[in-house]
Amino acid sequence: MPANRKLGCLSVFLAVALVASVFINLLLAAAAFRRFGSSPRFEEPTPSFREVIMQRGARGNDDKIAVIPMRGIISSSLPGNVGDTMVDDMRLALQQARDDDHVRAVVLEIDSPGGEVTASDVIYNLVVKTRAKKPVIVYMDSVAASGGYYVACGGRYLMANETTITGSIGVIIQTLNYEQLFNKVGLASVVFKSGKFKDMLNGARPVTPEERDYIQSFVMKTYEKFLGIVAHERNLSADALRNSIADGRILSGKDALDNKLIDAVGQIEDAFVKAKELGRAPGATVVRYGPPFSLGRFFRALGSTDNKIELTLPKQLMPQLETGRAYFLPSFYAP
Repeated sequence: MPANRKLGCLSVFLAVALVASVFINLLLAAAAFRRFGSSPRFEEPTPSFREVIMQRGARGNDDKIAVIPMRGIISSSLPGNVGDTMVDDMRLALQQARDDDHVRAVVLEIDSPGGEVTASDVIYNLVVKTRAKKPVIVYMDSVAASGGYYVACGGRYLMANETTITGSIGVIIQTLNYEQLFNKVGLASVVFKSGKFKDMLNGARPVTPEERDYIQSFVMKTYEKFLGIVAHERNLSADALRNSIADGRILSGKDALDNKLIDAVGQIEDAFVKAKELGRAPGATVVRYGPPFSLGRFFRALGSTDNKIELTLPKQLMPQLETGRAYFLPSFYAP
């Protein structure tokens, strides 16, 4: 058979196969749409964290102590390992611990300087919700300051290392004034606004006394909420706190114990012991919640062939505070 004739037959065959494939796919799609419209919808399963054994319990004992880490800046803008954000991760992890009948207590391991006011408040309330069902023991690692301590107050029993940095009970809002820089380069900000407060914290002009008073009032109201939570959860006088350690200062774990901000100092293993005691599960296995296995994560790790060594400061450690947002953060995190 001539080569041209063979090529023509092959072309006809491929064209027919393509048309048939498109036709079959259309039929399958139509059938799928009909099934979707006529059958009930099913919710996707809630994503779950994998459990990594940290300390084996007694043989034949199904009891568990769930260790849930909370590390880095508290923010609804940071991506999560399971949920959309790190706040969603905390919600899902605490829910998983609450719903698991074998989990007898939770150890919330905090290593965070704090972060956004609302995100901290959301996680605090999630911890309180979990505490109502199962004991929550908070262990403060290197840092559990400001928003980190705010979240910790939701626990039933608070522990820290003697060298932990904690406290920093306060609120901060910052802005940057670049009016003089604009003047030097010949730039000017033009603003059209519906009200006198609409462009508060505009860095292209000085803050007015009225705006300063308004922002300061907002900060103090948020601070009073923080102070009230600490006073309530730690059974302390709000006035005594206000006039002493609740002025934004940081405290060591030892100083926090002396001022009754925590219940004990020790190591993470001591928190496990306390969790078993409060959870009435002396033979429990201690498991740490970690991100689930991901093929994408696995292949990214295998495909990483860059042997360069770089030293960088992650954004989570040195955050860029956004203008107009309120934060529970120590003063040394503000530029």
